[in-house]
Amino acid sequence: MENINIFWFRRDLRLNDNAGLYRALKKGIPVLPIFIFDTSILDKLEDKKDRRVEFIHNAIQAIHSELIEFKSSIQVFYSTPEFVFKELIKTYSIQSVYTNHDYEPYALERDSHIKHFLETNHIFLKTFKDQCIFEKSEITKDDGKPYTIFTPYSRKWKAKLTDYDVKAYPTQKYFSNFFKTSSFQIPSLRHIGFEPSDLQTPSKIIPKSIVSNYTEQRNFPAIRGTSLLSVHLRFGTVSIRNLAKQALALNETWLNELIWRDFYMMILHHFPHAAKNSFKPQYDKLSWRNNEAEFKIWCEGKTGFPIVDAGMRELNETGFMHNRVRMIVASFLVKDLLIDWRWGEAYFAQKLIDFDLSANNGGWQWAAGSGCDAAPYFRIFNPSEQIKKFDPKYEYIKKWVPEFGTSNYPLPMVDHAKARLRTLAAYKEALTENNQVSLF
Repeated sequence: MENINIFWFRRDLRLNDNAGLYRALKKGIPVLPIFIFDTSILDKLEDKKDRRVEFIHNAIQAIHSELIEFKSSIQVFYSTPEFVFKELIKTYSIQSVYTNHDYEPYALERDSHIKHFLETNHIFLKTFKDQCIFEKSEITKDDGKPYTIFTPYSRKWKAKLTDYDVKAYPTQKYFSNFFKTSSFQIPSLRHIGFEPSDLQTPSKIIPKSIVSNYTEQRNFPAIRGTSLLSVHLRFGTVSIRNLAKQALALNETWLNELIWRDFYMMILHHFPHAAKNSFKPQYDKLSWRNNEAEFKIWCEGKTGFPIVDAGMRELNETGFMHNRVRMIVASFLVKDLLIDWRWGEAYFAQKLIDFDLSANNGGWQWAAGSGCDAAPYFRIFNPSEQIKKFDPKYEYIKKWVPEFGTSNYPLPMVDHAKARLRTLAAYKEALTENNQVSLF
């Protein structure tokens, strides 16, 4: 059998400027690309029209089409990673498996298991940084401890950045080193248990005007003021290095949003407990109301608060929600309904096409006040004031809540002023019990 290396695609679904793929191809040994539709993940998805699965499937087909030009192909599996590698070592003489780092709890456990299995078969697993600019402990305080506040982290991030950090990996130079093979059959969506959805994939190409005007326009959901690249970043169909390079040239506010991604990934690395619990443990003492009927109303976008309802309906219908509105609906669930932020986090994880554990968790803990760099617990968004600031003409609201202003639209499910006082009392009780805050 011919010696080969394998490149394992995961959250890096592109051929260009791919760190791990570059290292694999540069070795000069034929590289077989693979992708695994991991049944350990897919079997847990209840919605068989999951937009994320379709997005991944489309991205793999695009890679497949590119590889055909180089008389190569991508081998796609529907199984567990362990089973796949057991089969691969029967078929090929594998020297090394190359892939890029993943930082989520399941991925770390999976990679540790696969590394051990490969090593017992005298195969190396080599992983590389690709989905962020700085990772793990690359940005720390002067004493080596991790930052827990974004602003000083971002200052150090910018101070450390060099041209090398945003330089593209020239994978194209080595495309001739792909393993030559006849075209593999890519399993259809239906073969892996899913069906086509109403997926509408935003373009990977963004007008310069969007980035240039990002600071002024990003908070207004009725206009195209954001890049809509979050799903591409989530699955690596675009390069973070390329985007950071654009941001450096055009808009620091947009660059800061990219730095937030690195920040939250770093937090998850150093403080893995935050994936399931409050970053600040004292916030787990809160007595949540957790009313299931009210949670259902929030999920369906029928709260009687139009900007909340618009956001939830946008999420349910498209798998996307404007970032400003994400903050508003999260604040409403946690601070108006006093429902555990983990309920909202889980719902977003189910619905968002751009779901990313570290960013989603960070955003929800920010809204709850329990995160590493969170809004103070007493900051409670007033939905009416948010409309005045960010959708004063009700354009966004009317798009998603057409019955707003008619007798068919429900009355507000809570009195915001009273709900605010209820929440402040609950937070005060939980936090003062543990001598964590001074209220006066």
